[in-house]
Amino acid sequence: MLKNLAGRRICIYTLGCRTNQYEGEALACSLVDAGAVLSEGPGCDAAVLVSCTVTSIADSKCRQVIRRIRRHSPEAIVAVCGCWAQRVPESEARRLGVRLLVGNRRKAELPKLLAECLSGGEGFVAHRGEVANCEDWDGLFLARPLIHTRAFVKVQEGCDQFCSYCAVPLARGLPVSRPADEVVREVRSIVASGCREVVITGVHLALYGRNGETSLAGLMRRIASVEGLARIRMGSIEPPGVDSELLEVLAGAAAFQPHLHIPLQSGDDRVLKLMNRGYSARDYLDVLRRVRSFLGDEVHISTDLMVGFPGEDEEAFASSMAFIREGGFGKVHVFPYSPREGTRAFHMPGRVHPSDVSSRAEAALALGRELLEGYCGRWVGREETLLVESASPVAEGGVAFEGLTRHFLRAACEAEEGDSVRQGGVLRVLITGAADGTLKGRLAG
Repeated sequence: MLKNLAGRRICIYTLGCRTNQYEGEALACSLVDAGAVLSEGPGCDAAVLVSCTVTSIADSKCRQVIRRIRRHSPEAIVAVCGCWAQRVPESEARRLGVRLLVGNRRKAELPKLLAECLSGGEGFVAHRGEVANCEDWDGLFLARPLIHTRAFVKVQEGCDQFCSYCAVPLARGLPVSRPADEVVREVRSIVASGCREVVITGVHLALYGRNGETSLAGLMRRIASVEGLARIRMGSIEPPGVDSELLEVLAGAAAFQPHLHIPLQSGDDRVLKLMNRGYSARDYLDVLRRVRSFLGDEVHISTDLMVGFPGEDEEAFASSMAFIREGGFGKVHVFPYSPREGTRAFHMPGRVHPSDVSSRAEAALALGRELLEGYCGRWVGREETLLVESASPVAEGGVAFEGLTRHFLRAACEAEEGDSVRQGGVLRVLITGAADGTLKGRLAG
């Protein structure tokens, strides 16, 4: 049946987290291996959306993408998979023009299902199951990245922490860890394809290994030993997962890039308890101290902050702002609370007025910009290695290029001669300035 994909032009759209980015890339790889052609323009034969439902805004973005596909490629088969696809009513999906709806833990079957639709099958197809008690691993495999310069590698699925605001456990299901041998096999394939950097990701990385598999530290040790791997990063990891065993492995891995994203959500103990985060502000500070003791004071620690959670008063918000400043973060991602039906917070009293939520978000974003500018300023006048993500020629044979430094800072640089600048390459650059959260520089030496 996969032969029906040969020559078909297929667009891939991915919304949301790094886990979704992996799934979109792996699906693209499977479709291309079956003979499909990745397309970016209108007039495609089919479009695949890897969807997100983490906030109401994410839901809206899913609908917007589907409507845009229908406008630009009215004859295309629209396939939607992932978290929004897991929860959306079939009636709504049909109304939007979706032909194929594939839930979580079943994405590996999407190419076959899409091939059946393209062969002339008619009607709406929903391929979803109950994920609440599902311990299956979705058998996607990324042989080589086709969309991104960096390769995301998914090693963990699902969550049962049930933070009171979060619908992800309802969409993703029970925690399950990918076998370490399978992870290492995928990383080796990615490195053999010429990719220089992998990002290890999961829905809740801190839960990796809880079902008896290798610990997260043990997995990272094995990944770091893969020959030819130049750079390795970790996706978002919850505070309880940042233990001394893991940090010791990261500190000893030459390929590890010194950045960790550790979600905070609130710096107020009462709000943290309402959120069911499982730690206190003091516990989180202990994590920060531990990270810096192993990885040094220049490690980039970024975080998430939620504002406007039910019951967050002005005092609690002030505590969060003070904590963010004290923590010495680089990048701070700010999220207004989004009510999600089916979560405990949806029925909590003390809803914050929308105007107060907006003003708090603006204040938090302003503080985040201040902290990021301060962190970026540390690197002015120093040399850094940069993974080139884009490059374009400029006047007189030069080239302008952008990419990410070891500390996960975006840098925009120039070189007088463009011969040595290649997308996906790693270069040494001299940082000459910083503005608006982006480093400026030039090719060193």
